[in-house]
Amino acid sequence: MLALAVLAGGCGGDDDSGAPGSEPTAGTWRTWVLSSPEQVAVPAPPASGSAAAKADLAELRRLAETRTPAMVSEARSWARRSPFEPWMRVNFELVANRAKDPVAASRAYGLLAVAMYDATVAAWDAKYRYRRSVPDDIEALVAREADPTYPSAHAVVAGAASRVLAYLYPERPRERLDEMAERAGRQRVVAGVNTPSDVRAGLALGRSVAEAVIDHAKRDGADRRFTGSPPKSKGSWRPPPGSLARPVSPMAGTWRTWVMSSGSQFRPPPFPRFGTPAYRAQAQAVVDAKRELTPAQRKAAQFWAGGEGTSLPPGIWNQVVLGYLDRQPETVPHEARVLALLNVAMADGGVAAWDAKYAYWVTRPENAIRELGIDRDWKPLLDTPPFPAYISGHATYSGAAGEVMSYLYPDDADLFRARAKQAADSRVWGGIHFPLDGSEGLRVGEKVGQLVVTRARGDNADAAGQ
Repeated sequence: MLALAVLAGGCGGDDDSGAPGSEPTAGTWRTWVLSSPEQVAVPAPPASGSAAAKADLAELRRLAETRTPAMVSEARSWARRSPFEPWMRVNFELVANRAKDPVAASRAYGLLAVAMYDATVAAWDAKYRYRRSVPDDIEALVAREADPTYPSAHAVVAGAASRVLAYLYPERPRERLDEMAERAGRQRVVAGVNTPSDVRAGLALGRSVAEAVIDHAKRDGADRRFTGSPPKSKGSWRPPPGSLARPVSPMAGTWRTWVMSSGSQFRPPPFPRFGTPAYRAQAQAVVDAKRELTPAQRKAAQFWAGGEGTSLPPGIWNQVVLGYLDRQPETVPHEARVLALLNVAMADGGVAAWDAKYAYWVTRPENAIRELGIDRDWKPLLDTPPFPAYISGHATYSGAAGEVMSYLYPDDADLFRARAKQAADSRVWGGIHFPLDGSEGLRVGEKVGQLVVTRARGDNADAAGQ
């Protein structure tokens, strides 16, 4: 059974010994931001027998002969099966260090995943154009790549990821991220599986792809400012009791989307009006859920919580999927594709959820239950977030993620959809959403996920589920 603990388990081992085989057609896959995999020119590697090629191999052999125990340990620690996991973890950390803003987080995860995917496809295009490999007589500390080595897969991912993260989180010094990228590439040379020129070409290509993704990001509308004010009618959003918080990202529903025509494409119908029997039933259902909460429901609510100081709901799904990939290894290009499809779906899902939130400005259960007089002192299990309730962002993310993962891994489709439903229900169990927030959020998320799946079916990748 694909239990929560298994899905969210640790990511990566100390080497990539279980990595799958080669992927010779990945350079033909459809990209997201690049017009084609050839958009960024990759110069040819040093010609065989040239002075530059000889110097390249000499440096590789020198390092192989002078490795210290510390160098071996560091090289192996970097040589995980996945080149993506370290950068996703940096993103988790950076999201956790900021004030809670799930839709900004899903935008960031989407841009990072797209950059790593487009850079990977461009790298595979170059790999099979030049078909260069490291000589077998050099001792390798980890499994050799099944594909040609020029440019380095780890370096191209590092180059793309480090620059996109530097753009998204200017409070994190770019120099530190660049140093991490250089170190990621260098360890492939120390490990004896890439030459210095493989790494230089990979870093340069990844950084060029990052610039294209950053240019795309600068035009997505995420810098728009809210100049209005919350409505004053009964049942309209208010900060949680005792808080003066301002609503988070009111303009996010207008951001540019990846696959949707706009954030309002799947906007749900209005929430029941305040004070009506249907409205009171929604509030009462939350009160009842807390009163009847089972230990399993409490555990699920806490697992999916994604509160302040965490990687937030879209980050939880990324951790779940990284744990799944650790147990079901993919080639580097296919793993890049999984992460891109997942995070594009959640990025658009976030925009769709935020469109609905600020189209309707529905208050949270904590406020509604008190205002209706059901319980003047009622408190939820989880902390009430500082933005409107309808629809649930977590349910929307989960519906989108569940559809994408069910397409990619049809044998586990029922389990992924069950986890999506559990994630949506967990917000009612936690007392921070009405049941309708979850059911409509799941429905909208599933529609977004289906758009991503339609796009995936035409991206030229031979993935499971096509």
